[in-house]
Amino acid sequence: MARSNASADATKAKKPKKQRWYHQVWAAYTMTREQDPSVTWVLLGIFAGVILVGVAIGLATNHPIYATFVSVPVALLATMFMLTRRAERAAYTRIKGQPGAARAALGTVRGGWTFEDEPVAINPRTQDFVFRGVGRPGVVLVSEGPAHRVPRLLEDERRKTARVLPNVPIHLIQMGDEEGQVELTKLGRKVSKLKPKLTKPEVAEVAKRLKALGGQRLPVPKGIDPFKARPDRKGMRGR
Repeated sequence: MARSNASADATKAKKPKKQRWYHQVWAAYTMTREQDPSVTWVLLGIFAGVILVGVAIGLATNHPIYATFVSVPVALLATMFMLTRRAERAAYTRIKGQPGAARAALGTVRGGWTFEDEPVAINPRTQDFVFRGVGRPGVVLVSEGPAHRVPRLLEDERRKTARVLPNVPIHLIQMGDEEGQVELTKLGRKVSKLKPKLTKPEVAEVAKRLKALGGQRLPVPKGIDPFKARPDRKGMRGR
């Protein structure tokens, strides 16, 4: 009995502490400041600017105290919104160029999409990758590498997928900064804009069939936005 109580106590001790919202805000601000030192002045400028506008409106309407009181939460919302945007941009900057950056960016996609954590295709010589996702628009294959090398890798994976799913739409996307490629920061939006073609039961069946194809192991950056305003993963970790 004593042993079971000790085990229960140990389990409680190991349980991670729930992170408060202000801890998340501070983590986002700290990470953003490392990548963008000007963020402090930008946030202060927005907060002060909204307050000044509120005071000006209050003076013009003969209600300065009321207008100032109302402008404070508005200023806080505007500041938080800007911090979220800056934090997301800083997080993308932080992972850009790392192997698996495309997969980390795909973690921000909503709308029923699921993406495998590991690449489904790797060129071991050049370290080019292909990541795969399944959603109502069908299957999406996202490459990571130079435009002159990845088309063959993408096409090989498309053929392999088409053999298993001959009637399912397959979308090919190249992630990169070259002409014809999609920038890392725009990758999530690009996938989100694909039009639905399958029902939810069909998506589940497609995912089940694709499991048989498997993937290849690769450590990838975890998450995009430590503020958790959009992504469904944990905050960015240090390299």
